[in-house]
Amino acid sequence: MVAAASLVLTACTGGGPDPARSFDELDRALPDSTVEQLQGVLEEAVRQSGSSGGLAGVWAPWSGTWQGVTGTTGFEDHAPKVTPQTKFRLTTGTTEITCTVLLRLADAGVVKLDDHVSRYVDSTPGIDGITLRQLCQQTSGLGDFYPSLKAHFAANPQRVWSETELISGGLAAGRAAEPGESWSPSQAGVMLLSLALRNATGRDWNSLAEDYVFGPLAMDDTTLPAPSDVDHHGMLGGYLAKLGPDGAVDCAAKYDDSKQSSSMGGAAAGAVTTLVDAQALSEAFATGALLDERFAREQWTLVPMSGDAPAWQGYGLGGAQYGPMRGIAGEGPGALTAAFTDPKSGLTVVVALNDSTSGADFVREVAFALASIASKAEAAPDHERPMVELPWSLDQSVARMAELAVCPAEEVAAAE
Repeated sequence: MVAAASLVLTACTGGGPDPARSFDELDRALPDSTVEQLQGVLEEAVRQSGSSGGLAGVWAPWSGTWQGVTGTTGFEDHAPKVTPQTKFRLTTGTTEITCTVLLRLADAGVVKLDDHVSRYVDSTPGIDGITLRQLCQQTSGLGDFYPSLKAHFAANPQRVWSETELISGGLAAGRAAEPGESWSPSQAGVMLLSLALRNATGRDWNSLAEDYVFGPLAMDDTTLPAPSDVDHHGMLGGYLAKLGPDGAVDCAAKYDDSKQSSSMGGAAAGAVTTLVDAQALSEAFATGALLDERFAREQWTLVPMSGDAPAWQGYGLGGAQYGPMRGIAGEGPGALTAAFTDPKSGLTVVVALNDSTSGADFVREVAFALASIASKAEAAPDHERPMVELPWSLDQSVARMAELAVCPAEEVAAAE
């Protein structure tokens, strides 16, 4: 383990002037016809997911912007209406932050991407041969605790979980593969990475994120709440359908996970954010704006996400690439969030919903539908609409949303 006292860290908050705003975005609304379509997709996503509300944003630099909202923050009487400023859970988008910190520490010479994690975490068995790079690229082969603990998280949202407990849960889940052999997502792996970086620097996650990500991007409203802080007043709530005695989803019975501990996701999925902060993160992550050229290349050197994944899908260090769009779609107890950016055109979409029953693939398709609509937005005067070649159509994404929706609102009403 590297002693923290031996490290002299200088957080370089440079990376170019206003890196997340590098696309010269127009300060005007998207055309009315585009807004109508976008709002329709958001409202349909809230209905199909069984959410009480949701919010989304689209930034098309050649045309304009849109921030849409619908519904309320929760199902309780007199719940506040969702606004563009409503905070929401970033879910596994938190991994983008953790991996950006890794890349910036590597650039500063504090760690190396191919360092073995056992160099910094020497008290955990079963991690031999795993590198820091593999933890971000999801090729460590470590098991994931989330599938087996998901029901426990939902039923006990305020319980504080220790990082080592969840990492141990991932190790107990068994190896998905040998290190570097194949892609297999693991929140335990990202938590292990965070522990390694803390040991290497002597600094906690929020401190590192502030210096290396939040400060440079002016992300003033994003944080990893203290594990014991569960009273998130005004934030988008969190809901999840319960399972009935037969193991089937009971759409009429929901867990209310609005008051939950960030420890369930931690450095992998525990942060909270806002639309504009999520936009800044997505743009900087997709473009490598906070990294020098070498590490930006490292970040987007892709591995296939599975043996049968289409050629237009791959995974970098901390996020996925689908066609030209880079980012992540994630799930946490009671929350679905997705954010993607095309680094060439600057097209960016962010969406957040507050019922996680339908899973991360559902919110990914919502984001794909929004991107499909926005990619065809009419250009503003003196601007030219770029060709954004998406390997999916609006109709395909809308159809997939319907297929993946587990508890649409009308089914919940009928069940009640």
